[in-house]
Amino acid sequence: MIAINSKDKGNQLKLNPAQTLVLGFAGLILIGATLLNLPIASQSGKSIGLIDSLFTSASAVCVTGLIVVNTAAHWTIFGKVVILVLIQIGGLGFMTMATLIALILGKRITLKERLIIQEELNHFTLSGVVKLIKYIIISTFTIEGIGAILLATRFIPKYGYLKGISFSIFHSISAFCNAGFDLIGTSMETFVSDFVVNIVIGLLVIIGGLGYTVYIDITNNKRFKRFSLHTKLVLLISGILLLLGFILVFIIEYSNPETLGNLSFKGKILASWFQSLVPRTAGFNSVNMGSIRDATAFLIIIFMFIGGSPSSTAGGIKTTTIGALVLGMASVIMGNEDIQLFKKRIPNDLVLRSLAVIGIGLAIVILVTMMLSITEGGSDASFLDVLFEATSAFGTVGLSRGITSDLSVLGRLIITFTMFIGRVGPLTLAFAFAKRRKRKKGNFRYPEERILVG
Repeated sequence: MIAINSKDKGNQLKLNPAQTLVLGFAGLILIGATLLNLPIASQSGKSIGLIDSLFTSASAVCVTGLIVVNTAAHWTIFGKVVILVLIQIGGLGFMTMATLIALILGKRITLKERLIIQEELNHFTLSGVVKLIKYIIISTFTIEGIGAILLATRFIPKYGYLKGISFSIFHSISAFCNAGFDLIGTSMETFVSDFVVNIVIGLLVIIGGLGYTVYIDITNNKRFKRFSLHTKLVLLISGILLLLGFILVFIIEYSNPETLGNLSFKGKILASWFQSLVPRTAGFNSVNMGSIRDATAFLIIIFMFIGGSPSSTAGGIKTTTIGALVLGMASVIMGNEDIQLFKKRIPNDLVLRSLAVIGIGLAIVILVTMMLSITEGGSDASFLDVLFEATSAFGTVGLSRGITSDLSVLGRLIITFTMFIGRVGPLTLAFAFAKRRKRKKGNFRYPEERILVG
């Protein structure tokens, strides 16, 4: 982290990149809440109220998808457009959109702006960040456009020309940004056995969750052997999670009459595949989340906590984080001094950082679950429902077991803040609040002494 502060007292109030990101996302949420709170945004012609507009705006900007009102039924065209714009900006990152505007206007990207972009995209160096932004913008609009065209082949015949096109654009952007907002009213349950919709939405979610650095590496190097260790680890962990999720959901829910039980074999395959990938922060569902078995719900909680990959539109602690920790555990068990994968060594400090991210993430989910258990104690929500909701908010997933709209005012505020933490990242938030962050490397080191662990 590089704080851009001058020695002059007049410049002491300048923000470092982490602080700029936190305040930028917060400001965007407030702008969205103001617009959604206008009477013109609601079908009833009445203001939805500050709490609910703030919740919806945060859910859109943080690309979560949790809703307190039915998106299709409550919002006007104006409200839906506002939500879609918030999703797009939130998915790409507000600095990416700001850079796009600057490039269109022909303005120069300053060093401070480059540092903020580097922080937002988790980029290794300052070199090439503007070029990366251009790649992100072009690839995003291209992929979303292709997705919209493919979805239109199914939505236009069902909903008509104008509605079908608008539905295709909205759901393509929502899927690629891993937002989970839908205009159908029942997410993808209507299309549970539709091959095209399941595959297109699924691929958009997967591509959006891999990360832009992975796209660039795959595009430039073509072959797996030439990929960077980061790309290889992302593909490996993502593949394992998708396959494991598909198998477990298929087995656990196979005979459940409320989910897969009454579907054809093709429908069971599609639904199992779809539900194995959407917990990776997408938020869509093709079966009723309130009817899944507890084992499946707990599996989805784990997947929601892990989330997608760095530099992507997805949330969670990220695939590489859990991958680094697992590799570190494996090296300890096997007695290896170095942490190795694909003939490369992973630095120990990255494993410690991964442990910090996971630890902070678990602490946040536990704290939020405890708080919701208190605030929603009088409702019919079970502990598993509350844990599911808390993890979904932190992982910016958007899946729910049907308790979101019944949350108390305090519960909605808690979930709103949790979504915000999940989007900006717990470490970024911690660095933003810290007065100063630097590596402490003094002239001496204390003597080493072992403690008993395990």
